[in-house]
Amino acid sequence: MSARSGLRSLTLLTAIAIGTLTIAGPAAHAETGTDEKVLLKGSTTASYFWDDASGRAGDTGLPASGKPMQKGLAASPSWPLLTEGYVMYKGKKMPFFVGDRGPGEPSNRGIMLDLDAKTFAELTGGRFNSSTLGVDGVGGQGHIEIDYVITKWGDGVGKKNYPVPFSTGAWGERDRNPATPPQD
Repeated sequence: MSARSGLRSLTLLTAIAIGTLTIAGPAAHAETGTDEKVLLKGSTTASYFWDDASGRAGDTGLPASGKPMQKGLAASPSWPLLTEGYVMYKGKKMPFFVGDRGPGEPSNRGIMLDLDAKTFAELTGGRFNSSTLGVDGVGGQGHIEIDYVITKWGDGVGKKNYPVPFSTGAWGERDRNPATPPQD
């Protein structure tokens, strides 16, 4: 068992143990209205993934939150699961919620958000390929520079501040001192 699949198993068990509240509740999603409170904003490099538990694209099971893979689901190496917000790329704005952990090793190189492939495709003008679980029509582009806005922190463990690499273990620690919201 790899370290990532072991972590996913532990995270999934935790999600199941507390999941009756989230499974029975409405689906997590981020609103993109203008009256939302901005808790954190910044920029980072984003990649993409599609983790449908089929094993076709090297995935290792359902997302850590227990939510099924869907448009708007993102993976963060440090933010709490079910944190909500939106990303902006070249004038396009798309909502997201943190439903998984990652990216792993790329976060050590500054890639701090893993967007679902459908959101990545819509932002870049590409097409989601359901056969490969990849994004076609973007010339092999797998990383983009995005701006992000956090509008709601998830209730669980994780860092409620600027993202840090997966290797720091911040994803497993409860942050009792969240970032001060920016003053616009």
